Amino acid sequence: MAGVAMNLEAAVEDHCQSHGYADIGDREQAPLAEVVRFLAREAITGTPPPQSAARMVSLWRPQLESQIGAALKTLARCVDDQSDYATALRTLLEALGLPDEPPDQDQDEARDDQSDDGDESSALNEGEAGDAEPGTPESMDDLEMRDGSGDDGQEGDQSEQADSGDLELGDDGSETPGEAAYPPYYGRNMPDPDQYGAYTTEFDEIIDADELCGADELQRLRQSLDQQLVHLQGVIGRLANRLQRRLLAHQTRAWEFDLEEGLLDSARLARVVTNPYHSLSFKREKQTNFKDTVVSLLIDNSGSMRGRPIVVAAMSADILARTLERCGVKVEILGFTTRAWKGGQSRERWLSEGKHPNAGRLNDLRHIVYKSANVPWRRARRNLGIMLREGLLKENIDGEALLWAHQRLLARPEQRRILMVISDGAPVDDSTLSVNPSNYLERHLRQVIDSIESQSPVELLAIGIGHDVTRYYRRAVTLVDAEQLGGAVMEKLAELFDGDSSEQPTRRRRRPAR
Repeated sequence: MAGVAMNLEAAVEDHCQSHGYADIGDREQAPLAEVVRFLAREAITGTPPPQSAARMVSLWRPQLESQIGAALKTLARCVDDQSDYATALRTLLEALGLPDEPPDQDQDEARDDQSDDGDESSALNEGEAGDAEPGTPESMDDLEMRDGSGDDGQEGDQSEQADSGDLELGDDGSETPGEAAYPPYYGRNMPDPDQYGAYTTEFDEIIDADELCGADELQRLRQSLDQQLVHLQGVIGRLANRLQRRLLAHQTRAWEFDLEEGLLDSARLARVVTNPYHSLSFKREKQTNFKDTVVSLLIDNSGSMRGRPIVVAAMSADILARTLERCGVKVEILGFTTRAWKGGQSRERWLSEGKHPNAGRLNDLRHIVYKSANVPWRRARRNLGIMLREGLLKENIDGEALLWAHQRLLARPEQRRILMVISDGAPVDDSTLSVNPSNYLERHLRQVIDSIESQSPVELLAIGIGHDVTRYYRRAVTLVDAEQLGGAVMEKLAELFDGDSSEQPTRRRRRPAR
């Protein structure tokens, strides 16, 4: 379990740093218990002391190896036998000059003394009972003690009950258990009732866009998108060309000249002829730092996007796919919505099964693949028109959609993965929010975003249309007008690629031949 070993190593290193073991330069300052701990750990597991404690252990090692070296080897051989391990540990303590008595020896001696006293008292009672003459009636006190009817007998019974079961007598005389004392960490690993979950995922679907309608309707919707794309073709086309130039600038081949080895520079042929011994007549192609990249565009297909926002989103996705494909960048276009308004088959099942109190998400998800990364734009262009289909846009559950798109990107082989979210508001699903706290979906979205931004190699950015998404995403922009969407998408992607290029490839200007 290599991952667990790394976590333990990090925990020990953090412990040493927090206690300042790296600053210890005198053996008197080094805690002996910690040094013995690291030496025993090294002998049993073969793991050397952590870097922060290496100096501290080296101060004690010569002396301790002569004292307890043999005991440590014996300790390592006894890790599977508890009794032999305890014996070896006691030998190690004796070698260090520490007390070798077990801590509970005094308790054992006291327990033995009590048992001896008990034997003497029982023998004495038996002797007194034997002295009594047969037929002599016992005293009333003895009868009460035997029957348990006296006050002392009741107190004795109650004390025995309290010692044996910690039971208390209620007002009605019944025995009730005392209140259990739980440790402060009790229940920490128990499931949180407010933790996000789905009542059922049986009715969720991930579907290709062309399966939502027939071929005729697919062609009609694409023609409708093309008609609305005509008057914006010039603006978005210029933005696309600008993005393409900026991307291609990172992929331009560059050369390093005046090198001692490499390819012979044809521009330096005259120099080679006149001075064959001139060494700086070679060139070498410079490596560019443009990584293989995939961009995933996740579009909110909720009812609030109906009208101009969804049209502009579809047009921007179309232009973006064409532009990036010409630059060698693969593009994936995804959408998310629900299959029904105000719940679907999930809510019907919840109602039929008795309205479970912790229902979680109560709607059927619909995640749509308009264009996968491996499909060229010309084969998927018709699918983008489905965003204009009447009745498609319903409710939005952003957190699970973000997880879905993120998992698809993680499975990609490209070196760089970018996830861009286009949304117009916070997640809303009336069916889910009717049986959960009002921030149920929003809280889950924040958790997913924080996990991706802090732990994932996927680069996440968001564009909000008429809604401030900067309170959710670390890298985001908010647009007031949907007409600005195309420019914002191009500009944010260009900023990402510009920021990734810490060292721009340079091309030396050739001097004109004389």
